[in-house]
Amino acid sequence: MTVLVFGGSSQIGHFLLPRLLASGEAVLALSRQPRPAQAGVTWLQGTLPDRMPGLPPLSAIISFGPLQGLADWLAQATLADAPRVVATSSMSAESKRDSGVPAERVLARRLRDGEAALAAACERHGCAWTVLRPTLVYGAGLDQSLTPIARRAMRLRLFPLPAGRGLRQPVHADDIAQAVLAALECPAAAGRILPIGGGERLRSGEMFARVRRSLPRATVPLPLPAWLLRLGQRALPPLRGPLSRLDSDLVADNGELQRLLGMRPRPFRPDAAMWQPPR
Repeated sequence: MTVLVFGGSSQIGHFLLPRLLASGEAVLALSRQPRPAQAGVTWLQGTLPDRMPGLPPLSAIISFGPLQGLADWLAQATLADAPRVVATSSMSAESKRDSGVPAERVLARRLRDGEAALAAACERHGCAWTVLRPTLVYGAGLDQSLTPIARRAMRLRLFPLPAGRGLRQPVHADDIAQAVLAALECPAAAGRILPIGGGERLRSGEMFARVRRSLPRATVPLPLPAWLLRLGQRALPPLRGPLSRLDSDLVADNGELQRLLGMRPRPFRPDAAMWQPPR
């Protein structure tokens, strides 16, 4: 088998590539920039949808990048076979559907349109496809949500703890990588969009408190009361969406994931290594 991976340098790719290699797969990975040599991985340089190198016959295509670009490439690509396709979207496709922030509603629509375009492009080639919708992803020091908060707190020795009653379900990037591999081997997962959240739901305040406790440096807790967060929504428009969702549940139903793929993601137990960039 030859597997093509888009987003191999992402946080999910960080865990997926070694698992693919351990299973004996031949791995091609696409990057915009030249990448250091990596045993077992052939790095290709290009971008979706138009600047793509020539490819051998593929048994599977895995993507952690924008869905629309993947769909546009597939729509015009010539494939020797009908490779299995597994891609990630985001639970933001639903959680931001009715956001009070116009840009977030646009993002949710773009995600859903990308999912539909990917399904149509795969059907053109006769490719079985599966889309995973993760919740908040962590685990490799590459995310743009919890890791920046952790690093800023270590630098300033001050950890903001916003008030919030909404439930969160952070999912480890390695659990998503394992779900991708399980989906490749599961015919029943074809044609499905599967939510994937972590193995634990917890209040947003507790999630931030666990991140703080995991840091290798002591930090001073800085509670942010609800009235201050409401003021922040008015004074800081870019933060209006994230702050307004602190009291909303951002979770995923893992029922289909468990039934089809046998996956039970781990609970949220962060440690200091998770906030460092991968080596």
